[in-house]
Amino acid sequence: MKNHKKIKLYFLLICFLINIFFTSPSYSLSSREHLFKNALNLSSSGDFNLALEQWNKYLELFPDDAAALSNRGNVKLVIGDPQGSIDDQDKAIVLDPDEVDPYINRGIAEESLGLWLQAKNDYLFVISKDNDNFSALYNYANVEGSLSDWQSARNFFSKASDANPGFPMARSSMALADYQLGNMEDCEKELKKLIRRYPTFADARAALTALEWSKGISGEAESNWIAVTELDSRYADEEWLIKVRRWPKKPTKDLMKFIALK
Repeated sequence: MKNHKKIKLYFLLICFLINIFFTSPSYSLSSREHLFKNALNLSSSGDFNLALEQWNKYLELFPDDAAALSNRGNVKLVIGDPQGSIDDQDKAIVLDPDEVDPYINRGIAEESLGLWLQAKNDYLFVISKDNDNFSALYNYANVEGSLSDWQSARNFFSKASDANPGFPMARSSMALADYQLGNMEDCEKELKKLIRRYPTFADARAALTALEWSKGISGEAESNWIAVTELDSRYADEEWLIKVRRWPKKPTKDLMKFIALK
């Protein structure tokens, strides 16, 4: 009788251990997907500190997931750790060298540190793989503008606009590059087209304010500026315009002169 009890206890213990091994939620496929989606949802909703915690937990279990590394890198950039972001994108690229997103994400982090040439190389790699990749074309154009090559920037903003006609910022940036290059007629035409199609697009209205004031058309400049101040107050901030929005110097200078008259 005692032997039967021992056998029963051993059997229950083995069943318990087997159950733990095969049903551990940390390693099942459904649990893995759940952990990934949870971290991704937190990233998308803007809860970045909690998202970072969740990506860390996920990567402790699955350290060779390139997509997770790239997503964690994006979160690190948002919370102010660009080098940490680059490190994660580096690891993602080693794991999956043909996936273009980590190159774009690394380029954005490099831009934040002023590493223009490194960012250009990453964007060029993506363009070499996919010459219609809108993100790479647009970001490359921004880098060229930051390096004061506005003709090249203008060309790539145009390509980005062709790749994604529904993104007005590419067209507005192209018009601003024309402004800097002295192609004022082309700039004005494009800005007015944008405003007709997107009446609440502050970037185009602010640029047209500067252009109209530079031409002495003060009434129209005033009207556009009133709309801008209601839509986005950041356009009155010269530092934001140059460092964040990355306007060229000439339209920025003209807009600041207009504002100084207020």
